[in-house]
Amino acid sequence: MPEAIISNPAKEEFEKTQGRWRGLLAMAFSFVIDNTEGGLINGLFPVIRDALGLNLGALGIFSSISKFARMIFGPIWAMVADKYGRKKILVFITGVWGIWTALAGLAQNQMQLYILYTIGVIGTVASEPIANGIIVDLFSSEERGKAYGSLRSITGLLSVIMIPVMGQLANIEDGWRYGMYIMGGMSILSGVLIWIFLKEPERRTSKADVESGVDWKKAIALMKIPTVRLLAGMLIFVTSLVLFSFMVTFMVDVRGFTTADANIVFAAFGLGAMISALLGGLLGDWFERKNPDKGRIMLMQIYLIVFSLFTYLATQIAWSTTGFYVIWFLTGLVFSIGFSGCVQPMLSNVVPPEMAGTAFALLFALIQGLFSALLSLAMGFFANRYGLQVVMFWMITVPYALNALYWFSFYKTYPKDVAAVREMITAKE
Repeated sequence: MPEAIISNPAKEEFEKTQGRWRGLLAMAFSFVIDNTEGGLINGLFPVIRDALGLNLGALGIFSSISKFARMIFGPIWAMVADKYGRKKILVFITGVWGIWTALAGLAQNQMQLYILYTIGVIGTVASEPIANGIIVDLFSSEERGKAYGSLRSITGLLSVIMIPVMGQLANIEDGWRYGMYIMGGMSILSGVLIWIFLKEPERRTSKADVESGVDWKKAIALMKIPTVRLLAGMLIFVTSLVLFSFMVTFMVDVRGFTTADANIVFAAFGLGAMISALLGGLLGDWFERKNPDKGRIMLMQIYLIVFSLFTYLATQIAWSTTGFYVIWFLTGLVFSIGFSGCVQPMLSNVVPPEMAGTAFALLFALIQGLFSALLSLAMGFFANRYGLQVVMFWMITVPYALNALYWFSFYKTYPKDVAAVREMITAKE
């Protein structure tokens, strides 16, 4: 009876949190604006290139800047927010910081655009790590899955709409500059919406419960787990992240699309990728039920082969205009299966629960962030020298095929590591 008296008020406290869904919608809007700000260069690069006399190497540099910024400044902003107030920092960095994106529209040469874009991107990477911590405190554990799912769905849907809309600016003289002004203004608006609709929740968790960065002591311990080491090595072959940066320019330079139409193709890919995340989770669970030890590994190998095939079809074959929309949508439909259905669940299964935050930050924020940033630089350099179609084959299609072979190494380590974690958890109980 006393336990019920203690537990019910805690539950009731969560239920009485006022305006949490309005706050979530405001954060979702800021996610979309930040993502669009960061990706505006990629989507409008062909016209920016013509205006400022750039080459493909510059696109690689812009792409790497955003990835380095996410890797370095994402955890820093989370720590600053923990110290000075999450809502306050979110309003400042998501809203006021948008002025730098607007100023980037005034750039008169390559160096000015590098500098202003870099400063702007430092702010666009802040919302996700800060919002993740707020959601944990804003929603009860029973609602948290729905909250994260809603955030991802809303963000994905609005992004699919925003991409082709902003792409139409390519049809206007100096439209890319207007794009910068618009996104800077919308960024400021997102800060206002967060200020009005987001109520700063009381911290219900300790910093140890929700990790914003990498705990290096835990990271060293994690790298002693064979499956974690293999997953870290596997990230070298996950080259598809640069697809987002170079896809529009590829469709313009190689396939003859206008910049505006190429952004619609990219939106078709994004729509497929949004569905793919859910599809991957369902497939991964089904494969694990059929074969608990090896099911997800088998699915990952199938996914890698199929995605490699689809990237070949999408980048190496000249389809009709309608055919490109279809093939890129199907490529997107495969895109997220491996991570949502295999990689993320497998990582969760082989690390102790209290180390999960560090594990995800180590692999996907730090290691993958570094690899993808360096890969973007390399892809820009080689594309400028050998052409985008050749580079897409050797740096996207081939690595995914090789990764399918690499995954044979998981059959020996993964079942043992899963068993070890289960044994440890049982012993603690």
